[in-house]
Amino acid sequence: MPEAMPRPVLTAFDWVPDFARGVVRDLRVRWALEEIGRPYATELLSAREPRPESYLAWQPFDQVPAFAEGDLKLFETGAILLYLGEQDERLLPADAQARWSAIAWLFSALNSVEPFATRIVVYDLFHKDEDWMPPAREAALGLCRQKLKRVSDALGERDWLAGPFSIADIAMVTVLNTLRHTGIVAEYPKLTAYKARGEERPAYQRALAAQLADFENEPSRAA
Repeated sequence: MPEAMPRPVLTAFDWVPDFARGVVRDLRVRWALEEIGRPYATELLSAREPRPESYLAWQPFDQVPAFAEGDLKLFETGAILLYLGEQDERLLPADAQARWSAIAWLFSALNSVEPFATRIVVYDLFHKDEDWMPPAREAALGLCRQKLKRVSDALGERDWLAGPFSIADIAMVTVLNTLRHTGIVAEYPKLTAYKARGEERPAYQRALAAQLADFENEPSRAA
């Protein structure tokens, strides 16, 4: 990779509650950058205060991460992972079948699996005391299990979804991790082992440590 390329800038939060640490989506981009040894800078934003209006021109949904490299600005982790994958075969294979399989699995992690996992998270963390929650969660759980079974069956005995490790695995492992407060993933031994393989990678460990290091302790609030 040319040394003249500017250092990317990644937006992230300066604090989140304990339940969100290690699952905020900037972790995916940090992981990809660590896999290819690409230094980056972070621009830390407050999760407790409105972001400046100028940020909405960069990230119209007012979320993190957003990504900048020189004059290029991107948002959405799927797009950022694809952009980085285009630059390095360690993230996106050159072989046509493996490449397009990785892209398909990237889309499936974000579109076919994550929404169902997120629904469980929302019920458990934000609506746990609502009378209507248990039956709603049970219905959502059935759908989530269907998606996880499909992923487990498709993975089979392979280590990674598209053959070699790729951005698809970065996306899928981090999606599975959103269910860490449950025992759902543990119902699928192949997915449990797959998730562990991803999280054991040194690049993942560095990315996680970097995210956690950027978080401040929750500041005391005036009464």
